[in-house]
Amino acid sequence: MRFLPENLNINFVGMRMMALIVSAIIIGGSLFYVATDGPNFGIDFTGGTLIEVRVPEAPDLGVLRNDLNELELGAISLQEFGAPDDLLIRLPEQKAAEGKTQQDAQKAAVDSVRALLDERFESVDYRRVEFVGPQVGKELKIQGLYAILFSLAGILVYIWFRFEWQFGLAAIAALAHDTLATVGLFAFTQMEFNLSTVAAILMIAGYSINDTVVVFDRIRENLRKYKKKTMAEICNMSLNQTLSRTLMTSITTMLALLALWAFGGEVIRGFVNALIFGIVIGTYSSIFVAAPVLMLIHKGRGKAQPAKEEA
Repeated sequence: MRFLPENLNINFVGMRMMALIVSAIIIGGSLFYVATDGPNFGIDFTGGTLIEVRVPEAPDLGVLRNDLNELELGAISLQEFGAPDDLLIRLPEQKAAEGKTQQDAQKAAVDSVRALLDERFESVDYRRVEFVGPQVGKELKIQGLYAILFSLAGILVYIWFRFEWQFGLAAIAALAHDTLATVGLFAFTQMEFNLSTVAAILMIAGYSINDTVVVFDRIRENLRKYKKKTMAEICNMSLNQTLSRTLMTSITTMLALLALWAFGGEVIRGFVNALIFGIVIGTYSSIFVAAPVLMLIHKGRGKAQPAKEEA
C-alpha cells in the first residue's frame, strides 16, 4: 500500500546539518536533566511501599498530606492517580526496630496509613499494596541497565553480520540516540521510571532497529545496483523509497498506542507515554540519524559485481 508518489525526491541528506543540531539539543538536554534531576525512580528501584486507594470523594491533598506527615514515617509522597478520587501513596523504606524485620516495619507503616485513611473516609478501596526491599531495588536497577546494554550489544552483532560493521555502528548510534532521548524525557517530566519503563525502552529499541534495517537493506541493494551514484544520492533514494512503509508502520502503531493511552488506565500510562515518544523519536532517527551516520563512515560501494552480471 503506497500513499506517497513513487517519484518522491525529498533531500533528506541535505537536511542532515539541521537534524544534527536538533539531535544535539535532544541528547544534550537529556544528559543535563539526567545528571541534575535524574529519573524519578519508582519503588521498583528505590525500595519502599506503594499504596493505591480509591476514596468516596476527592480529598484536599494538602490537608491529607499534612496528616500523613504527622505519622512520622519519612518523606511520604501523595498524588492523584488518574481520577481525583484515586490516590497513590508512596512510603519510603522503614528502618527495622530492634528485634523486628524490615517487613515488620513496613507492615506497621502500612497499618498506620490504613488507620488514618479509614478514620478520614467512610469507605476506602485498597486497590494494591506493593513492597520492594532496598536490596531488591538495587539489584533491579543494575539488571535493568544490563538489559539495555546487552540488547544494544546484541543488535550491533546482528547488524554487523547481516550487513557490514559500518551499518552496525550507524544502527547503534541511532539506538543510543533513541534510548538517551527517552530517558531524558522521563528525567525532564519526572514521570515515574520503573520496570515497565525499562521494558518500554527495550521495545523502542526493537521498533527502531526494525525500521532501520528496512532502510539499510534498501541502501545495500541500491549500492549494488547503482555503481556511479554517490553515497548521498544512494541514501536519499533509499529513504524516499522506504518512506511510505516507514510512515504507514508508525501511524498504525501510533493508533494502537493512542487507544491504550485513552482506555488503558493510569497504571500503564507511563509505559504508553514512553512508547508513543519512542515511536516518534525512532522514526526520526531512522531517517535523520542512522542514514547520515552511515553516509559519513561508509567508504565502500558494496560488493563488486561480476563483469557479465554488471553488463
